[in-house]
Amino acid sequence: MFVYMASKVAERASDRAYHELRRQILALELQPGEVIAEVETAARVGVSRTPLREAIARLLADGLLAQEGARGVAVAPISAVDVRQLTELREALDTQAAPLAASRGAQQRFQQLAVEFADLSASLPHRSAGASADRSATYALAAELDEAIDEAAANPALVASLQRVRLRLARVRRLAQDRPSRLAEAAGEHRDIAQAIAWQDPELAANAVRVHLRRSLHHALALLDEHEAQTTHHPSNQKESA
Repeated sequence: MFVYMASKVAERASDRAYHELRRQILALELQPGEVIAEVETAARVGVSRTPLREAIARLLADGLLAQEGARGVAVAPISAVDVRQLTELREALDTQAAPLAASRGAQQRFQQLAVEFADLSASLPHRSAGASADRSATYALAAELDEAIDEAAANPALVASLQRVRLRLARVRRLAQDRPSRLAEAAGEHRDIAQAIAWQDPELAANAVRVHLRRSLHHALALLDEHEAQTTHHPSNQKESA
């Protein structure tokens, strides 16, 4: 009985460490390339080193952490090549899931989402630039659409693959947090996806997904170029490389 209880406590601790570290990575509080020092990280998260190691193993499997040789484990980098390849994979998966949802999903749910996205798209350009509430609202509604598509597609293997790819791309979205114009565009693109599914038009749903993902990729690559240029020319970086 004692062994069982100890195992459950350890399980809860590893889950807590996993979710907290994942949150910090996705929020870019832990920067790409930042080393995860076991002792300091365990103390910061509030767990012992054993559950922390279990959490790290899960994050390595997620692709959010990477082995860095002698440096140990670090936050996985965000590269243009990775973003392009992951988006290509997501497009292949999403253009299967959305048509399935259009064939199998409840029209009313997707029609309501289309209305909410339309309202959000119309209101965003008139709000304060970069408001965190706008970002949260947009991301929350997008997550709701993803969930609705996953449920309607009714294909667990497809959905599991999609969720892994979405997780690995989530940090790229954070890079766009100060671009309110892109938030409005993305809300409009999500509206088109939801509307096509509500109309039960598989081909239109696939095309709407394709347009959204390709525009998102173009925007993400432009942001990564800007970020790399700023990093390269930052005075502190120049000093370190001298």
